[in-house]
Amino acid sequence: MTHSEYLADYMAEQFWGERWLYSSSEISRKYMEVSSAKKSLVCLAADRNTMSGLFELVEEVGDYIAALKTHVDLVDDWNPEYWADFCRLARQKNVLIFEDRKFADIGKITKNQMGGIYNIKGWSDLVTAHLISGPDIVDGIQAAWNDEGRIGGVLLLAQMSSRGNLLDPKYTNKVVDLGKVHDGVFGFIGNGSRPEEIKSLREKIGPDKMIWTPGVNISTGDGEMGQRYGDPREAVMAGSDCIIVGSGIHKSDNPKEAAKAYAEKSWNALLERVV
Repeated sequence: MTHSEYLADYMAEQFWGERWLYSSSEISRKYMEVSSAKKSLVCLAADRNTMSGLFELVEEVGDYIAALKTHVDLVDDWNPEYWADFCRLARQKNVLIFEDRKFADIGKITKNQMGGIYNIKGWSDLVTAHLISGPDIVDGIQAAWNDEGRIGGVLLLAQMSSRGNLLDPKYTNKVVDLGKVHDGVFGFIGNGSRPEEIKSLREKIGPDKMIWTPGVNISTGDGEMGQRYGDPREAVMAGSDCIIVGSGIHKSDNPKEAAKAYAEKSWNALLERVV
């Protein structure tokens, strides 16, 4: 281990406490190291539909985010060369790339879906999946990364923040029971708009898996098309390890300052929680 790697490990352990001590996942530790270096628990939902818009956004806010959530199939002018350049920029900014694919098929099909025209297995650090088809879906995703000689993590959808969603407590419990014992599972998606649900999810999961939460915004309340928003600090204090923020940053008048504000709010909450 080099001196810089030792320092990164030491910082992450000091800031993350039991999450660091209990985690055996290499990608989880990578996230904790990145977030500790940047003092940010922010994953930016990069909801831009052009490559130029994505480049501009990452250049502007990359120093204040730990991860970047993409929907590669929503980019109108996508091509492999532009996307490779975009991924290189994200790496330069020390940002994990999280493709919010929400896979839901059987393991064999999902493994193939990790390839295809977008070759998600070649550049993603994290992906989302539903467990509706069973735990083989996680094996399929991990097999795809293994074929590339890469390490990645799966976030299972345990809760959702949209109104009327069908992920009831019985389903959530089943997802947690299966996911928390699977080495390929990085963590779970929780409901950032309801701190009490995050707290309940954390109690079910224990200390070793991540909880990432969409549905957070400094301006709380209802958003567009059924979205709901909770407070970032309350989400982290309840057990969230990463707040996924979209419009609160990229639709603000000053995305850089907005990203900085979310970073500070989330990081201060982590320090308060660990202490």
